[in-house]
Amino acid sequence: MGATEPVGGGRLSGKVALVTGGHQGIGKGIVDGFRDQGALVVCADVQCEDDGETSRRLDVTDEESWNAVVSSILERHRRIDVLVNNAGIGAYAPLHELTREEWDRIVGVNQLGTYLGIKTVVPSMLSHGLGSIINISSIFGSRAVAGIAAYHASKAAVIGITRNAAVTYATAGIRVNAILPGWIDTPAHQNQPKDLTRQFIGDTPMGRGGQPADVAWAAVYLAADESQYVTGVELPVDGGYLAR
Repeated sequence: MGATEPVGGGRLSGKVALVTGGHQGIGKGIVDGFRDQGALVVCADVQCEDDGETSRRLDVTDEESWNAVVSSILERHRRIDVLVNNAGIGAYAPLHELTREEWDRIVGVNQLGTYLGIKTVVPSMLSHGLGSIINISSIFGSRAVAGIAAYHASKAAVIGITRNAAVTYATAGIRVNAILPGWIDTPAHQNQPKDLTRQFIGDTPMGRGGQPADVAWAAVYLAADESQYVTGVELPVDGGYLAR
């Protein structure tokens, strides 16, 4: 089994999963990894072509958009076993240069989107007495670098939401965990300032960036039955960055 190429094996066989921000990058890696492991995956993204089934257009900042997508999945499949709140955006401006509109946009997708996902999907999970929610935070939800203030704030909030939801729903059979990716080779990171990329990778003990499939493997574990006693964790997939 290659470290960066999820293969079949059915660890998620029969599970219904909803993955936000699944059109590209980490989200697409998770969608592909889940499908390789036997899950029925609905890829939801504001950029998706909506086929009404496995690809749905979803604006994670819009509660009505959430209600429409989740209702259609429940109508067709009767349950959602796994929710991955992956949709996220960032900006590199320091606080004093960041406009209110940009702050609201970033916090809206990263933080509000996570809240709305949990709010909309949890009632169905409660009715079935099971579920796995995986929130994609970031190493920068835990550590700071100059700039990216709204990203820091929103991804730290995702960790707080994860801890709260894990404790709140632990006795109801719903597990809630966070993944904290480091520098992952995605379009978002490819477009960031080159000196920032060099700094991140230079500060990573493994000396390299990761691939979306590296995050997908962590998500497969947290979605699968093997992690049935795991909730409230913050799992870094970062080449050792947070261990420094």
